[in-house]
Amino acid sequence: MKNKLKDLFDEKVTLYNQPSFIEQDPICIPHLFSRRQDIEIAGFFAAIFAWGSRTIIINKSSELLRRMDMAPYDFVTNYQPADLKRLLGFKHRTFTDADVLYFIDFFHQHYQKHDSLEAAFTRGFTKRDEHTGTALDNFKQYFFSYEHLRRTEKHISSPLQKSTCKRLNMFLRWMVRADKNGVDFGIWKTIKPSQLICPIDVHVARVAQRFNLLQRKQTDWQAAVELTTCLRSFDAADPVKYDFALFGIGVMEPRYIKFEMI
Repeated sequence: MKNKLKDLFDEKVTLYNQPSFIEQDPICIPHLFSRRQDIEIAGFFAAIFAWGSRTIIINKSSELLRRMDMAPYDFVTNYQPADLKRLLGFKHRTFTDADVLYFIDFFHQHYQKHDSLEAAFTRGFTKRDEHTGTALDNFKQYFFSYEHLRRTEKHISSPLQKSTCKRLNMFLRWMVRADKNGVDFGIWKTIKPSQLICPIDVHVARVAQRFNLLQRKQTDWQAAVELTTCLRSFDAADPVKYDFALFGIGVMEPRYIKFEMI
């Protein structure tokens, strides 16, 4: 029975982990760029904006990038105070221009010291860590190490808050996973794909519970770890590739949730 389930999920990974998946997913935003730092910044904003309709997420991400002349790395490293006026009035759900301004300031400060955003996610992280939980805790602490508004903190989650950290885990999948399919970028090498945690929200949790991949009822960090641990039994080296299957089944093939028995 477990082999049958693995076969189904492998089939769905093959189906959805394809370039055709990119256009209608927020990952299309970093795919607009070829420069490493542009990919990182555009991908980070797209991931942070990723709640609600995918169309709206893509449109709002595109709007913000246009305000930065479609050159996010150049903007955050070389902007003048007057340039920040372009960002005023931006809003996506609860994310406002005040939050954008802090994110821009963080990127400005970070890229003065580091060539890649990867360094922000690997503070205190080692190859021996079971997963990226500590890395995410350290990232949030570092991200808000500069003067900021308290309200902005709600946009960056961490395992210490018992959050699933869905959006950050999705961003890490984009940056870390490497295969020949052309969806994920695989431009970061310090974190191994085997250490990633599967992005999970209530919709993914429902699919996972339907296939007995998740027993925990509460959708929190512990549920994300439990699901990933189960997915490692399918592929220990790359468990988060099954995010494609979980998402695809949940969004594109809900018949499995209603009828299919594994």
